Amino acid sequence: MKHITPTVALMSLLSLGACNKTGKIEYPTAPADSTVYEVFGMKVADTYRPLENDTAAATAAWVEAENRVTSDYLSKIPFRNALRDRLTELNRYQKNGLPWKGKDGHFYFFRNDGLSNQSVLYRASDAEGTDAEVFIDPNKLSEDGTVALTGVFESHDGRYMAYTISRSGSDWTEIFVVETATGRLLDDHIEWAKFTGAAWQGDGFYYSAYDRPEAGKEYSSANEYHKVYYHKLGTPQSADKIAYENRNEPLHFHTAEVADDESLLMIMGGGQGHGNSLYVKDLRKAGAPWTTIEESQDLTMEPVKAFDGKMYVYTSVDAPRYRLVEIDPKRPGRTHWREVVAQPDSAVFTGADFADDKIIARFDKDASNRAWIYGLDGKREREIEFPTYGTAGFSAERGNDDVFYSFSSFTYPSAIYRYNLATGESTPFKSSAIKNFNSADYVTEQVFYPSADGTKIPMFVTRHKDVEPDGTNPVYLYGYGGFNVPLNPTFSPNRLLWLENGGIYAQANLRGGSEYGEEWHEAGTKMNKLNVFNDFIAAAEYLVEQGWTKPELLTIEGGSNGGLLVGACVNMRPDLFRVAIPRVGVMDMMRYHLFTIGWNWAHDYGTADDSPEMAKYLLEYSPLHNISNDGTPYPAIMVTTADHDDRVVPAHSFKYAAALQASDTGDRPKLIRIDSKAGHGAGKPVSKVIDEYADIYSFIFHNLGLTPDGPKAEKETE
Repeated sequence: MKHITPTVALMSLLSLGACNKTGKIEYPTAPADSTVYEVFGMKVADTYRPLENDTAAATAAWVEAENRVTSDYLSKIPFRNALRDRLTELNRYQKNGLPWKGKDGHFYFFRNDGLSNQSVLYRASDAEGTDAEVFIDPNKLSEDGTVALTGVFESHDGRYMAYTISRSGSDWTEIFVVETATGRLLDDHIEWAKFTGAAWQGDGFYYSAYDRPEAGKEYSSANEYHKVYYHKLGTPQSADKIAYENRNEPLHFHTAEVADDESLLMIMGGGQGHGNSLYVKDLRKAGAPWTTIEESQDLTMEPVKAFDGKMYVYTSVDAPRYRLVEIDPKRPGRTHWREVVAQPDSAVFTGADFADDKIIARFDKDASNRAWIYGLDGKREREIEFPTYGTAGFSAERGNDDVFYSFSSFTYPSAIYRYNLATGESTPFKSSAIKNFNSADYVTEQVFYPSADGTKIPMFVTRHKDVEPDGTNPVYLYGYGGFNVPLNPTFSPNRLLWLENGGIYAQANLRGGSEYGEEWHEAGTKMNKLNVFNDFIAAAEYLVEQGWTKPELLTIEGGSNGGLLVGACVNMRPDLFRVAIPRVGVMDMMRYHLFTIGWNWAHDYGTADDSPEMAKYLLEYSPLHNISNDGTPYPAIMVTTADHDDRVVPAHSFKYAAALQASDTGDRPKLIRIDSKAGHGAGKPVSKVIDEYADIYSFIFHNLGLTPDGPKAEKETE
């Protein structure tokens, strides 16, 4: 089965973009200077340092010129509009969020009709939503859908709901408060918060924030001195009290949690280690001191639930595949901890939810989700059976036997099930259907392939059931490999466009993630980072060797740390790929730690300031610094970034794209797509997501020399 037809690739490539008489794209001249700096005796050229100033007029003019070139190129791809139309149809289905029972007795849930830019929060008297009413509609917070509702936090008495928003994809957070009984928006408004929720105690809440940034540098200057504040309702933010800070550690994060019965305040500290510190204070005693549970950030110590003066903590202490322990702050020593869920022998414990008097323990087995019911005494009772490889999320609460879970996989949109704690039965509750797409026509297989050092790496491969390993299939290979982040099987309606056109989607579970615990993670960090790139290259080689594809039909994509992955692998093996999409990537490994929260990544990457060895290691794989300039043919590359990305500042992509365009890497296009009023990706409106994927797929298909025919072709072949 094929849904793609070859095109006269060379002629069409030469006809696109702003071309000169030789057929090459004329790229804008980037702001540049002669900056050279020294690191442990190594001289490092930083030709495009001026692009780090993202508010400079010269940078703005370059961005505008680059977007014109990219827009002109993409506008000439004949099937671009058809792809956008099909993506719109694939997204036009109702998406249902998990219901949860609020402290006010109402059920809450998110829902999206499919094309609303942001999902809407509803409230009803039952989980089915028979009398559902809109509670918060973030689509009304901006005309273009660029204000996202990022979290809701109900007070323990159910009287209030705090909610957090992000504007234009920024990590900066604002907090508002609604009275649940009336839906009335209170005057309380918190600004310049970041990496925070709202942890309620009494008639106020704790939140985390930085000092107001310097005007004009809100999205680029380094974030330092994260503090926890307490805000009392009805008072201005200027009156908020600092509840916790550490003036000796400007690069630490601090996050607050409050026990269900408001007996304990828990502060987690992170930012410079693989885990987090944990400090606890008894809120029932005025002036109570802080109790140290864990001082270092080398181990994971995450409170899951706290009540009756006790904490249930998800931890890696003596458990590189994690476990759940009960801790009494009055006896905080490890010898007094009670183990509730033990570290598994052949899986990774990933978290827990409390449901009535039970615990739902979640695990990863070969990168796919599993779940078991446990008693509070730690006795394992039964497994919750899932239909295939996939990802599950739970809605449950202590003292409440209403349990719901969602399940999705690569070709199965999220479905919601009601779970009976007493019988162990799962009953379908809400499901979704996508027009002209049949999940049963597609298969997902898991394979294990050898990396360069012989380590077996798992990879999911999804395709139409009729696609055969004849070497002629386009493959979209995705990876991440870092920060203890697992790549589980998840659903994206946008990915379906690739699959229904005969493409294969491959997702590699590289080292650096958490798929097999802390050892797997550390095997892809710092001086082991090359393992990650080798794992990804080996995935591509395996797909070729097994006959699924060939380099001329291979596309690689990754975002953030995955953008670094793509950039590094293109430099290492430009011959292995035809198209590369590095999205919002970390491309300057010598200076990444100097911007916004880049310093927080040092525990995975190391920094150029650490040692001569670390600096040399980073320089030798940094995407920006290793671009060939000798005529070596590179894949067609489209870099993506956004003007409000204050996670990985756009300067990374700006400098990388400018260097690519100035280097001799063959005639395939080297474009950059710079989105406006968007950030690192979270909260991006549906309309912008559709536009972005229409451009990405157009670029990919065109540079593979293929014309997508869409789902109609399948009907014609039946």
